[in-house]
Amino acid sequence: GAFLIPYILFLIIAGMPLFYMELALGQYNREGAATVWKICPVFKGVGYAVILIALYVGFYYNVIIAWSLYYLFSSFTFELPWTNCDNSWNSPNCTDPKLFNASVLGNGTKYSKYKLTPAAEFYERGVLHLHESRGIHDLGLPRWQLSLCLLVVVIILFFSLWKGVKTSGKVVWITATLPYVVLFVLLIHGITLPGAYNGINAYLHIDFRRLKEATVWIDAATQIFYSLGAGFGVLIAFASYNKFDNNCYRDALLTSTINCVTSFVSGFAIFSILGYMAHEHKVKIEDVATEGAGLVFILYPEAISTLSGSTFWAVVFFIMLLTLGIDSSMGGMEAVITGLADDFQILKQHRKLFTFGVSFGTFLLALFCITNGGIYVLTLLDTFAAGTSILFAVLMEAIGVSWFYGVDRFSEDIQQMMGFKPGLYWRLCWKFVSPAFLLFVVIVSIINFKPLTYDDYTFPLWANRIGWGIALSSMILVPAYIIYKFMNVRGTFKERLAYCITPENEHQLVAQGNVRQFKV
Repeated sequence: GAFLIPYILFLIIAGMPLFYMELALGQYNREGAATVWKICPVFKGVGYAVILIALYVGFYYNVIIAWSLYYLFSSFTFELPWTNCDNSWNSPNCTDPKLFNASVLGNGTKYSKYKLTPAAEFYERGVLHLHESRGIHDLGLPRWQLSLCLLVVVIILFFSLWKGVKTSGKVVWITATLPYVVLFVLLIHGITLPGAYNGINAYLHIDFRRLKEATVWIDAATQIFYSLGAGFGVLIAFASYNKFDNNCYRDALLTSTINCVTSFVSGFAIFSILGYMAHEHKVKIEDVATEGAGLVFILYPEAISTLSGSTFWAVVFFIMLLTLGIDSSMGGMEAVITGLADDFQILKQHRKLFTFGVSFGTFLLALFCITNGGIYVLTLLDTFAAGTSILFAVLMEAIGVSWFYGVDRFSEDIQQMMGFKPGLYWRLCWKFVSPAFLLFVVIVSIINFKPLTYDDYTFPLWANRIGWGIALSSMILVPAYIIYKFMNVRGTFKERLAYCITPENEHQLVAQGNVRQFKV
């Protein structure tokens, strides 16, 4: 409940305005994330930064889809493999959930952190083989079962993207609509389970003390950008294919609202199941509540295994995860492909080959994430690849458009497309509110950084340094390109500066000494 307050606030003051900005940018300029910066050439490094971030996310996001596919294949049995302790991967200490009670935990251990249930052991020992790794320094070889699943995912992505929006647009009809059907079915079934009311009550309860924690605000900010896709170059890439007079204002409002309402409704489906789990094991809701992979691949499958017709529910759930994952991954890869193909004509001329190269490249690098210790690599990438760096990239994007290109000129571009200018609220958000909010969150996320952990495992110092190196590798592209651009333009200091911040289609005016004045 406490999370919903900053989530909704950030949606209104940053998520929606920046979503609208990116759609308008892509639609007006008809370019990808890098070449769209012909409006202010010195900021082209922002485009390269978001493309690199999208590429990093592709390395590990496809692995999560591969896990979903593995679970889906494993679900086609009369008895789900994570229901008992009689499998080859189970440890001698595995605890049958039917015999479980609160006294088993002891020492204040939360049920969500108890790693000896059949579902937890299937995930960590049967799928990941985490018990065969001592840490990130001991990865081992890729698991062949996961390698095949990953290969299937990459092949699906390749054939969904190889002809551009001609194919991806058709695939999205399935990947974007099917999850809504499945979510509705899971929600209706979930709220009928015993204990569901307690779970939903916990979901909507607001603990105002949690709002004092910086992590709640940072997580809400990051989630908004992950959820809406702002900052990854996805929106710019897809909007560049829109008709010039398309009403992107309507699209921005509708899409961002539907997206966040979907997230809100999903919470009911999740917490009804958590309430059911707490009821079954006679523990508190907060003892079963968790996030990330633990929720999706341990607690939810365990809850499904206790339902009548568990095989059906498992197949339905993992089909939903699979389609959701492919839909999101398609967006990220399209941002990379369109962003670079628009910048380099040779890549555009050989789009199919380039798409294959990107797909195959992500497959090879993702192999590190499906080794015995692959979860450590995935956790490292998930934390550093698109955390602070994506917030920084969106901050620079907002500054570039609002302060250098100019809100007034950007508003005129929108008027050319749709016949009306953005209202005062949008202009104020673009120029002041969103940049100030983003700057605050970037600073707080750096100040509040804590050494990386995965359950009881603490990552070594060198792993944290590699993580920050990954984060900085994208962020450094922004100042690096500013220096590169300034050094490669001829003329006096003032002329160089003018060429750097003036739209490319007005460079002849700079040559005539008619430089557009910078307005605050």
